Amino acid sequence: MTAIPATQSIDLKRVKRAIRSPKGNLLIVLATVTAAALATQDSSRAIPMVINAVGAATLADIVIQRIERGLWVFPTAGILSGLIVALLLSPYDAGMIAPATAVLAITSKHLFRARLANVFNPAALALVLAAVLFDAGHSWWGALPDLGWGGALLIGAAGWYTADRINKLPMVLVFLGAFYTLATATSFIGEPSEVAGLFRSPDLHAALFFAFFMLDDPPTSPVKYRDQAAFGLLVAVSAFGFYEVFGWLYSMLAGLLVGNLAWAMVRTVRARTRRRPVARPVVIGA
Repeated sequence: MTAIPATQSIDLKRVKRAIRSPKGNLLIVLATVTAAALATQDSSRAIPMVINAVGAATLADIVIQRIERGLWVFPTAGILSGLIVALLLSPYDAGMIAPATAVLAITSKHLFRARLANVFNPAALALVLAAVLFDAGHSWWGALPDLGWGGALLIGAAGWYTADRINKLPMVLVFLGAFYTLATATSFIGEPSEVAGLFRSPDLHAALFFAFFMLDDPPTSPVKYRDQAAFGLLVAVSAFGFYEVFGWLYSMLAGLLVGNLAWAMVRTVRARTRRRPVARPVVIGA
């Protein structure tokens, strides 16, 4: 038998640990969703876009981590960001948009940080910037809209498993409940046709994918249930407000960035409060 070098053994342990982590679990789930989504698309466009986006994000993640930490790491974050970017962008955009957006996602993760965590969901920030800067289209084809209710059930089941595993279901349910409560209320107050699309494909599928796979990103969202509820409510109100006022296709993503920024500010304030020294009483004549 050929002996395995110690360095190789350590690398294998790192890979196994990465796969068993929440990010690794999400990677397996998203890979399954991607396989199902690719079966519904023009493979000559969708497959190259996925490969280019994942490849570019993976390479960027490896290089940046090597420069910053001096380590060779398994690029789970790069693969995830590349997959999400590819699953949301339109396969009919220019070929360089997907890899450029994926690299932007990984770069933003290292540029915008508060304490030990990144401020914004990398894929959400990159997709919003791509829409603004490159006029990139968001089709959310990875949310399986072409499969109708079957696709919605698949996304819901896979997303429920993922959110439950990282203990973020309260946030997801609050967001979906608040978002669709606002949509329902608006249908009674105004013109129902303006919000009717939110209740059917592809917008319904997009909302499910967003809530289960982007909203609950562990580094950029809270852990405690009370904070999760506030975060989900803020994102829902912001996202629906952007949709109603501006009609942006990326309204949910923009709403998530509002929530990310607010949560980063709360984390910073709480950390400073904990570090503030407690004044000791002065005893005269002691």
